[in-house]
Amino acid sequence: MRRTLLLVAKAAISALLLYLSLRWVNVAALAERLGRLKPEWIALATLIVTTQMALLAVRWRAIAAACGANLPLISALQFSFIGMFFNQVLPSTVGGDGARIWLFARQGAGWARATYSVLIDRIVGVSVLALLVVVCLPWTLELIPDPFARGILLLMGFGVIAATCVFALMETWFRNRFDRWRLTRHLSAASRAAVDLCSSSRSIGIVILCSVTIHLFTVIAAWCCVKAIVAPVSFSQVLFLVPPVLLVVTIPISIAGWGVRESTMIVAFAYAGLAQSNGLTLSILFGIVSFVVGVMGGVVWITSGLRMRSLSQALANAE
Repeated sequence: MRRTLLLVAKAAISALLLYLSLRWVNVAALAERLGRLKPEWIALATLIVTTQMALLAVRWRAIAAACGANLPLISALQFSFIGMFFNQVLPSTVGGDGARIWLFARQGAGWARATYSVLIDRIVGVSVLALLVVVCLPWTLELIPDPFARGILLLMGFGVIAATCVFALMETWFRNRFDRWRLTRHLSAASRAAVDLCSSSRSIGIVILCSVTIHLFTVIAAWCCVKAIVAPVSFSQVLFLVPPVLLVVTIPISIAGWGVRESTMIVAFAYAGLAQSNGLTLSILFGIVSFVVGVMGGVVWITSGLRMRSLSQALANAE
């Protein structure tokens, strides 16, 4: 019953935010933009997002090794595609993490190591995204003059980085306290694996390089969506506006980020003095590109021979 209510709530949030997004913009301008869509740019954006799956697999494999688990690259790529599929169909932006944990654990890594690797992978991805937001702040703050919006950007960027530092210090500073309880004991163990990862210059170099490239690929894919509708938005504006939006979308309060991404993109474009209809169109097209790559993940799942019913039940229980 609780899972059903949660699903209904997230679906309602997505529907409400999408409705408000359409109310906030000029629907005629939106239709006009979509009417002269250039499909070759959407195809390029899809190719870029698909390429990200390989980088995600390489990063996850390096993190899994630090957790003491062997994750073959082919399996990492397969599981990443399947995770992308579940990101699109489950009521959150992190539903794919549950699928990856289940698949990796069933492969032989064990539940603890599989969970640690996916948790660290998620933390690394979000923290590097926050770091990118912070690095771009001098230019983003020039683009967005509103004091409230500036405060939100500072809070998001530095808040995520501070939370990441606390996670890394669990093992060294708070181990005695965190080892008393089962949940915090696992967090401490995951923190220890993250510290081991950082102790290897080769591993942490691979993880950081993949993470930065993944986020830059996301910006490029978003820019391709802008080019697809011939919107007067520069690459630098996309670089400074899209990462903060993606940081907000990591909050799992809607289905696949729908609604949250659109409303946040509209607000970001409005603060930057850009047409809100362009922000909404960009968000919708980027969501469609992600959905197409998610469908590819669904095909990978179906053809993989994995037990579909047991995986669905495991993910439902995790929600």
